[in-house]
Amino acid sequence: MRDPLAPEAGARFLFDLVGDDGASARYRAAVLTPAERFDYDAVLEDDGSVTLTALAAPAPDELEGALRMIAKLTARSAPKKREDGLPPWPHRVLRWRGPGRG
Repeated sequence: MRDPLAPEAGARFLFDLVGDDGASARYRAAVLTPAERFDYDAVLEDDGSVTLTALAAPAPDELEGALRMIAKLTARSAPKKREDGLPPWPHRVLRWRGPGRG
């Protein structure tokens, strides 16, 4: 059965919140392409640092780099969200990049 989040072209980048302690959050993350899925454990810190651990074979460098950048942007936005009285860590982050875009 085809993954319903798999794109027809390009790649989707998914982060599902597992839990947080305020200053950091753990996510189940994935890179989905039309043919493959690459799963990760991701720890995001509100100072913008990110640790990605591939749960099996890692995604190609370009796709893993895009996953890392989305994670960093999410992490860096957490302090401002907290300051604004919003939940700092979103429950889900889902982004799409078309073919030829990193």
